[in-house]
Amino acid sequence: MESQVLHIENLTVRAEEKEILHGVSLDIGKGETHVLMGPNGAGKSTLGCALMGDPAYEAAGTVLFRGKELLSESPDKRAKEGLFLSFQNPLEVPGISLSNFIRSALEARTGRRIRLWDFRREMKKAMEVLKMDESYADRDLNVGFSGGEKKKAEILQLLMLKPSLAILDETDSGLDVDAVRTVSRGVEEYQKDKNGSLLIITHSTRILESLHVDATHVLVDGRIVASGGRSLVDEINAHGFERFLQAERSGL
Repeated sequence: MESQVLHIENLTVRAEEKEILHGVSLDIGKGETHVLMGPNGAGKSTLGCALMGDPAYEAAGTVLFRGKELLSESPDKRAKEGLFLSFQNPLEVPGISLSNFIRSALEARTGRRIRLWDFRREMKKAMEVLKMDESYADRDLNVGFSGGEKKKAEILQLLMLKPSLAILDETDSGLDVDAVRTVSRGVEEYQKDKNGSLLIITHSTRILESLHVDATHVLVDGRIVASGGRSLVDEINAHGFERFLQAERSGL
């Protein structure tokens, strides 16, 4: 189906002989924003890492990305095909500037050279959305960046690379209120043209306050135990995960 970006069916994920995800199924359409919520340790980050091909995880099941089988592809190929993961703890990369990193990634994905002047102009616009000082473009990737600056740099990559599917893993973790608002503004900008889809992984609801949400899924002990719309986010915001934890414990 052309409108379907991601199809996951009966996905299991193991790490060091331990099964973390148990038969997860999920479909994300083009331009949709899905939220995966759950308590700490539920397996949310494991899903994102497995989809990106982290070698620490062994995945089995059916995963189609834009109609093509995903699990046999290398992490590099997955990124070139338009899959993007924003990490909880972005790595520092000495010797490579933020600007050069993004330009190289963009050229690798598109397969063509990008004029420096055009690239700089687009990057300046994106940095203005995120209230980033232009000097960060020439600093080594994430080196000496604060937690909030690292998250902004990740969202800057999102805006510049324009992936088909972006997985945002705990993007608001450790951020103050102002930083969350700024990051949310960047995510809103990405949502505007409806060409890219989002899977937002979080146990909080702060980053979701100003975002359009098409579907919400609750993950408990490696299983999706509930799915719904925006109202599910509101319920979790008001009452937490206790209802879902109790249902899982009782086997309902």
